[in-house]
Amino acid sequence: MFLMTDEHYRPRVVDTQIHRLLGSVGAVVIEGAKACGKTTTALQAAASNVRLDHDSRLRAVGQDEPFSLLPGVVPRLIDEWQLVPDVWNAVRAEVDKRRTPGQFILTGSATPADDATRHSGAMRFIRLTMRPMSLYENGVSDGTTSLKALWDTNIVPTRLDPRCSLADIAEQTSRGGWPINLGLNTEAARELNRSYLRTIASLDIVTVDGVRRDPRKVEALLNALGRNSGTYVSNRVLQTDSASFGQKIDPVTIATYLDALVRLWVLAEQPAWGGHLRSSAPARKAAKRHLVDPSLAAATMGAGPDDLLTDREAFGQIFETLVFRDLSVYAQAADLDVRSFQDSRNREIDIVLVQGMQWAGIEVKLGSSPTVVEAAATNLRAIAASMTSQPRFLAVVTATGPSHTRPDGIHVIPIDAIGP
Repeated sequence: MFLMTDEHYRPRVVDTQIHRLLGSVGAVVIEGAKACGKTTTALQAAASNVRLDHDSRLRAVGQDEPFSLLPGVVPRLIDEWQLVPDVWNAVRAEVDKRRTPGQFILTGSATPADDATRHSGAMRFIRLTMRPMSLYENGVSDGTTSLKALWDTNIVPTRLDPRCSLADIAEQTSRGGWPINLGLNTEAARELNRSYLRTIASLDIVTVDGVRRDPRKVEALLNALGRNSGTYVSNRVLQTDSASFGQKIDPVTIATYLDALVRLWVLAEQPAWGGHLRSSAPARKAAKRHLVDPSLAAATMGAGPDDLLTDREAFGQIFETLVFRDLSVYAQAADLDVRSFQDSRNREIDIVLVQGMQWAGIEVKLGSSPTVVEAAATNLRAIAASMTSQPRFLAVVTATGPSHTRPDGIHVIPIDAIGP
């Protein structure tokens, strides 16, 4: 299979998944937030491409005759396909006609509004979610603990020497996982993050369905989401918090704005896990909500590294979003789902990895002191004891410190040691 090479390209975890899937399906669809690196990554696997966001003439031609965009050496990349939505059905028909895998790669930064005429793509397309760069992908994590290996073996390699300080993690949190920020200093990266939010509020949210939305209300909602990132925040609380930023948003509008942000891949939901509880306390069904990258949550607060180090409560909340981002990247590669768990008694596991009927529980803690880790481990043991099935593993993920396994079998792993 043809493979473009770019000596400046920083490999992504999703690379292997793309090449594997191109060997078994006609088209791979890579979806994710703008600027997370979809196009650059797709170009590494593509032999030809058409960039719909670069040329209005191509879009005009595609609107009239979507099949005209398809000829080219395969795999052929159609970048930002949602700008010409009819190309979806054209690709589906061409895949049916050719009956050969590895024909097309489609990338999209927005999921268009539902269209009854657009075929689902079942058995022709496979979707991959791409997220901003994890700490392993940007070189901060050494990946000594593989998430897949941990799932398979329940073994964590011991690493005694910390790789990062808490200040380093604060800097990574405020910079974010955006590839464009790699060569920038932290202040420049933070300015781009703030600009990203303004662009979402004023321009990008219209591209989802063409509906004009009040940028001031979108910005207020983003601020409310940022301050509640990594929590089970309800629409009612978001409504109240948005009002604190000077914008009253009615419940129906809140719901439609949230749907638009999900379809822009800016808002990521961490679905609830039902669990296998022996107790009578049912598991909650609400999803946790995260902005797609911790840097966006920090940007809504105007928080830089020093601010995060000063406000440990806010830092801890945003740190959970960082861990959710990274584990989502690694879990997808290992065919694991990333869920959350909370029962009606408010007992909670921050992150639950799920595959079929099997599960693993992870508590996320900014600190790594014995007192903090012991409290997290006690919580994990208590909830695990109430389940009808035993976990694959239990772990506490911290911001810094050594990797080791406690006498009770619970692993303690800093985020800078975890990889795919």
